[in-house]
Amino acid sequence: MKRAIIIVLDSVGIGELPDAADFGDVGSNTLVNIKKARPETSLPHLTSLGLGNIPGKDIALLGKTEHPLGAYGKMAEKSIGKDTTTGHWEIAGIITEKPFPTFTENGFPEEIIQRFEAAIGTKTLGNYAASGTVIIQELGDLHVQTGYPIVYTSADSVFQIAAHEDVIPVEKLYEICKTARKLLTGDYGVARVIARPFVGANGQYTRTKNRRDFSLEPTGMTILDLAKAKGMNVTAVGKIEDIFEHRGMTRTDHTTNNADGIEKTISYLQESFEGILFTNLVDTDMIYGHRNDVEGYAKALEYFDSKLPQILAAMHEEDILFLTADHGCDPTTPSTDHSREYVPLLVYGSHVKAGVELGIRTTFADVGQTISDYLGLGAQFAAKSFLPEILR
Repeated sequence: MKRAIIIVLDSVGIGELPDAADFGDVGSNTLVNIKKARPETSLPHLTSLGLGNIPGKDIALLGKTEHPLGAYGKMAEKSIGKDTTTGHWEIAGIITEKPFPTFTENGFPEEIIQRFEAAIGTKTLGNYAASGTVIIQELGDLHVQTGYPIVYTSADSVFQIAAHEDVIPVEKLYEICKTARKLLTGDYGVARVIARPFVGANGQYTRTKNRRDFSLEPTGMTILDLAKAKGMNVTAVGKIEDIFEHRGMTRTDHTTNNADGIEKTISYLQESFEGILFTNLVDTDMIYGHRNDVEGYAKALEYFDSKLPQILAAMHEEDILFLTADHGCDPTTPSTDHSREYVPLLVYGSHVKAGVELGIRTTFADVGQTISDYLGLGAQFAAKSFLPEILR
């Protein structure tokens, strides 16, 4: 039974794209800059697949190998953006030519905030661009006193709502987010509304693992839709279900962190099914990238690397593994936002040719087209399959 396994190491970019200046991301290179800042960082199993052999400035610092076990290359994002949604959608076949709206400079228009407040029956706090870990320290006490939810955004196309779990229970916060999602359409159609629960007291607040994303519905057909329509199993691990607005899946497992996501991925690999297993491992982005935590980011990479042999061992004979990312989030730069970067592409399987250089792909959607061709899904994305290059 043929299966495609996609593992997205969230935000693990591998060098600035040619248009990085348009996004304020000149100099970003998530993987390489982490290695430079923390030279002891070691990723032996990723490099054995060919990570350090990918073409690009200083990438060999990661550890070049003479005989890579997998096919390797890197991919440019063709969509206009550097967001989780655009990145994942493009991997699955959708290229977003019109960027999702952002509201970094002045927050959301007053008319939107007024409509939102009227719909939820309470005033709000904030409505400006901020780091999520910072704004809950700035406004957390006032939120606890008033009960008003905190609204904020970032350089990404997001409408984020933070609330203390003892003030606004998590399920109530989710309902508030669903209300915002219904309002935010058209010119205000942000890619994601995000629930950001937190706990703590007296100016010392921390976010919990009960985050939930409410995305726009995909604007076109994806490999997930096509596989499900063909009667195949489509298993989504991590926040994949939120990114695709629960579309095109037969089974979902939200998971709590990278360790949970990795173990669930291994467990599902050991089952027998035909179709797609799509995993997002978010900790590198959410916990470490956005907080400029180089040490934590490096250790999260090393942890995944240490588990990679178990993932490979659980694969079946006709499985093909696609390891990649959705954008960058370089923790060594002053910015705490995503970065416009190439993403690595590592492909492995028992019938995948070892040592094949896949070069620089012009779109993430090459992965989706390759999977479509392998599983016989019949997709015609604006992309080029590399299946003939990798099969033995």
